[in-house]
Amino acid sequence: MDTISVHLDNFTGPLDLLLHLIRKNEVEITDIPIAEITAQYLAVIDAMQTLNLDVAGEFLLMAATLLHIKSRMLLPQIVEDGGEEEEEDDPRAELVRRLLEYQKYRDAAVRLDDLPQLNRDLYARSAPAPEVVEEGEGEFAAVGLYDLLQALQQLLKERPAPLVHEVSAEQLSVSDRINQILAALHGQQSLAFTELFTAQVSRHEVVVTFLAMLELVRLKLVRLLQSQRFGAIWLTPAVADAAGVDTGFDEEASGYV
Repeated sequence: MDTISVHLDNFTGPLDLLLHLIRKNEVEITDIPIAEITAQYLAVIDAMQTLNLDVAGEFLLMAATLLHIKSRMLLPQIVEDGGEEEEEDDPRAELVRRLLEYQKYRDAAVRLDDLPQLNRDLYARSAPAPEVVEEGEGEFAAVGLYDLLQALQQLLKERPAPLVHEVSAEQLSVSDRINQILAALHGQQSLAFTELFTAQVSRHEVVVTFLAMLELVRLKLVRLLQSQRFGAIWLTPAVADAAGVDTGFDEEASGYV
């Protein structure tokens, strides 16, 4: 096995480190060589002399998960009475699902960061701040990627963990969510970011809503603003009648499906 030389400080979390190892080994996410990846993952953690305790817990939990998956894959197949091996679910399936979801989320964030940003790539002329009664008086600034990710992370923290995992037969698509957001903005000056989510919203719907907002910003149909750092985020229409605009959004071409 090749020597792995990386630092945990370079990664945002265990999934980020796993993606790095998978790409380094030039393998598909859907066909992870679990024994090799587990060995490399453990080697990275063992090489760390000093770990931040908050971060260490997440990385060690993933290490335990990898070892559990590896042990399940080493178990012999159950043989039925007819002599045929019973097909079992791939122990890697849930990890693969999480990695694919994380990769989609991270790639979308990179695409947003690549867009021209106010006060970094563009400098706007002075203009009146949008009127948002709920926030009171004060100037508004464009929301950067970091602020949006912070708001989303806080939202996920505040959501209660579901008691039972329910699989919806028909999941919400990004294009559907785009239309819903535009409809909610129709005839309004602004819409609070938190109003897009309810207490019962699923993790899938949270991610889809985030991707829909990224697409609306990219299409210049919606602006994201806030009056102060870490303050409430507001969506405002960037065109007169955003709800009546045909986005021409292609779900498959976007890579969101």
